[in-house]
Amino acid sequence: MEIDSAAISRCSVDHQKIYSEWFTVADSDGDGRLTGADATNFFVMSNLSRQDLKQVWAIADSKRQGFLGIKEFITAMQLISMAQAGHVISNDLLNSEVDFENLKPPVMNGLDVLLARKRRPKSESESNGNSQLSPPSASSSWFTSAKSAKKVPLTAVTSIIDGLKKLYIQKLKPLEVTYQFNDFDFPLLTNSDFDAKPMVMLLGQYSTGKTTFIKHLLRSSYPGAHIGPEPTTDRFVVVMNGPDERSIPGNTVAVQADMPYSGLTNFGTAFLSKFECSQMPHPLLEHITFVDTPGVLSGEKQRTQRSYDFTGVTSWFAAKCDMILLLFDPHKLDISDEFKRVIASLRGNDDKIRVVLNKADQVDTQQLMRVYGALMWSLGKVLNTPEVMRVYIGSFNDKPINSVTAGPIGTELFEKEQEDLLSDLKDIPKKACDRRINEFVKRARAAKIHAYIISHLRKEMPAMMGKAKAQQKLIDNLQDVFAKVQREHHLPAGDFPFVESFRERLSGYNLDKFEKLKPKLIQTVDDMLGYDIPDLLKNFSNPYD
Repeated sequence: MEIDSAAISRCSVDHQKIYSEWFTVADSDGDGRLTGADATNFFVMSNLSRQDLKQVWAIADSKRQGFLGIKEFITAMQLISMAQAGHVISNDLLNSEVDFENLKPPVMNGLDVLLARKRRPKSESESNGNSQLSPPSASSSWFTSAKSAKKVPLTAVTSIIDGLKKLYIQKLKPLEVTYQFNDFDFPLLTNSDFDAKPMVMLLGQYSTGKTTFIKHLLRSSYPGAHIGPEPTTDRFVVVMNGPDERSIPGNTVAVQADMPYSGLTNFGTAFLSKFECSQMPHPLLEHITFVDTPGVLSGEKQRTQRSYDFTGVTSWFAAKCDMILLLFDPHKLDISDEFKRVIASLRGNDDKIRVVLNKADQVDTQQLMRVYGALMWSLGKVLNTPEVMRVYIGSFNDKPINSVTAGPIGTELFEKEQEDLLSDLKDIPKKACDRRINEFVKRARAAKIHAYIISHLRKEMPAMMGKAKAQQKLIDNLQDVFAKVQREHHLPAGDFPFVESFRERLSGYNLDKFEKLKPKLIQTVDDMLGYDIPDLLKNFSNPYD
């Protein structure tokens, strides 16, 4: 996630102007995105081998967007220039000690002809006397610029994300609407859900270092952050990039179309009053958004009920996030009932979970060994899985590691563990596109199973008499309904929703009003999973493969 910024910062202003003009020549659609076909036609003018150009594309398109923007294009041009100078292309090349100031733009055979052709209409219009016409006033450009800007048509797919948007609107959304999937699971997706930056959510009891962890990564405090031994963070805070430092109230954030938080309105005003967005300009936040959460309650504090569905909110964010960090303190290893419910709500997102034993330098090596064993034992009981979950050990704050308690072995261990976790965080933007595809496929499978369940319940309802009694019997025996649907349609049991939560939501509906099974809608989604998505990945993979 640092490659593009490194390339731009070490590229002179004159070279940036040259590359910007080249980009307009290479971008045949003029939509600000250089697709694989355009890149193939343009990069071939460098006379580099296909293998070298394959490496250039792979490094420039590190986020696997399927296209290059202007920043990625400049990265590609610098790589091509260095390859022509005899350097071996690798991921570390842009961060090496190359003399970028004396690095000339690459030699592109035939580019001068294309540039001359592009400039010709302008020179001809000037020679015809059109240059005497007065330029449009500034005020008129305010009203015309929005209309004259070229937009990407819905049918033009220029990236994997654009393709997923189109597939969702045309093939998956009709199934979700027909069987009211959005009422049972999550709201219908919007463009902002697809375009949102990767998110990292931090969960843990109070004073385990969640806010300090974010501050450590940003190397500064975010607006509205409070740090202390008591439960200081009393709300969900989304820390994201913005032009200036400010805090936006939750009700305002939830109604902004360019933010992916409209679904949080389902949790009511009680939650939105405990939700806010903290914006600040920061290079890391250009790639990742952090979600700071209130401390999970323990002991007697659990008797104080929250005014909103805390577990439901964490489950909502878990589905949207790319990584979930569970933070523990060596002195707070107990997993309370609320924490158990929160961890249980993360079901289906196990691949995103990372466990962090924070403030580990507060105990010596012998105590740390015992604390680690106790934590693994507690997690094993809650997660109920035979696999051992990776636990990162460290002390994520701005203070140097306490070498007195940690000892030389502990200090070296903490540094390696912190490097591993930070490496995981740095890989998030690169894997964001793969994560979007993964979540999209997971949602499609869940929506299909939901349709089978709903249509089955509708089919089991009587035509005339005894509807209320039949509905209650079906809801009471929902586990048997799930088993019957699974056997009838040969579906995996692990993809079915929680029985209790599904029963709770189902009780507010009239089963007789549900839609019958529409095989055409199911077949459309099956075709999307079997053909459309694989074709999409194939078309927007590395064009030199």
